[in-house]
Amino acid sequence: MRPRLRWVMIGLVFLATLINFIDRFTVSTLAPLIVRDLRLSNQQYAAIASWFLVAYSISHALSGRLYDRVGVKRGFSYSITLWSLAAMAHAMARTAGALSLFRFLLGLGEAGNWPGAAKVCAEWFPVKERTFAMSIFNSGAALGSVIATPIIVALQLRFGWQATFLITGGLGFGWLLLWLLVYRPPTARERASLGVAEAAHAERTPWRDLAGHKEVWGIVLGRFFTDPAWWLFLNWLPLYLNRVHGMDLQSIAWAAPVPFLVSDIGSLMGGGSAAFLLGRGWSIDKTRKTLIVIGAACMAGGMGVLTANSVYAALAWMSLAAFGFQFWVNNVQTLPSDYFPPESVGSVAGMGGLGAGVGALLFTLSTGWLVDNFGYTPVLVLAAGLPVIGSVLLLALGGTIRPLSK
Repeated sequence: MRPRLRWVMIGLVFLATLINFIDRFTVSTLAPLIVRDLRLSNQQYAAIASWFLVAYSISHALSGRLYDRVGVKRGFSYSITLWSLAAMAHAMARTAGALSLFRFLLGLGEAGNWPGAAKVCAEWFPVKERTFAMSIFNSGAALGSVIATPIIVALQLRFGWQATFLITGGLGFGWLLLWLLVYRPPTARERASLGVAEAAHAERTPWRDLAGHKEVWGIVLGRFFTDPAWWLFLNWLPLYLNRVHGMDLQSIAWAAPVPFLVSDIGSLMGGGSAAFLLGRGWSIDKTRKTLIVIGAACMAGGMGVLTANSVYAALAWMSLAAFGFQFWVNNVQTLPSDYFPPESVGSVAGMGGLGAGVGALLFTLSTGWLVDNFGYTPVLVLAAGLPVIGSVLLLALGGTIRPLSK
């Protein structure tokens, strides 16, 4: 009976991820107002978003190592405290510089959610259930993106944007109390029942040793080239709908969540498909590779947005790409636990997140310049093509997906 607690534990991570995205989405949802009030160009707005990504990239690797050292419970507590305080501090921003500082601090805290979630999955779930567990917590990202826009718009209309940051940022402290009361690592008996190995001390797998594995570089480069497609939605979708399709904030409140709602389906299907295929006797190698290719193909198909002659058609093509990313990333985020023992999962997941953050940072900076000078067409072409490059590198360097010997 007690091993069923694993669903409670991943449920807590789902809630943290949902709050993470509500806090992250507040600036991009209110971007039309912020850009207007602060008189920012696209490049200046890109620079503000990039400060978040600088911290987010660095913190992925550092947070992964931290979680391997201090454990999931303390690690998550540190992360959500930092990002909640930073989210609330946005209410004090009166200049682009202050907004950049608070975005940087938010990125430092929020990055810890992903290596932490990977470790929870590795600690509490057997291999056959691990990708589905990943899809549950990742669906918090998609659902958070869905509900964030209408909630944020409603709060802004009722209380103003400063109070909106205070309210959304305060959600994390309610979660923290629940986390401290409920979460614990599985006991030895529970691990044995689940067939999950016990983690050793993180010092046995230093970064330099992990970097010697081509499989790690496959994960890092795969996410470097692919994750920018997702960040295009996170940072630019409201502005795209406003400037290309002429939508006001109230209209964006119903339109912007659509790709994220579809991506939530992709998240659950990516994890559910893996559980189904593994249950049918497919190998981990065949299962992961098949689903990664399907996800990449959907993201490439998102290029159809270039032919869209209405906002509805544009949302349909973007929804396909968002579906593909979440389908793809659930299987990729499981790879650290497919290759490495539990004591290394946080570090490898953090290195993958570092690659994702650096790629997203470069793409975000490029997006601001490209949009200012050439419009959205080259950006959308890149968003469709980069995931194909990332997936090819991931599969080429990853080789056969199986546990690696130490």
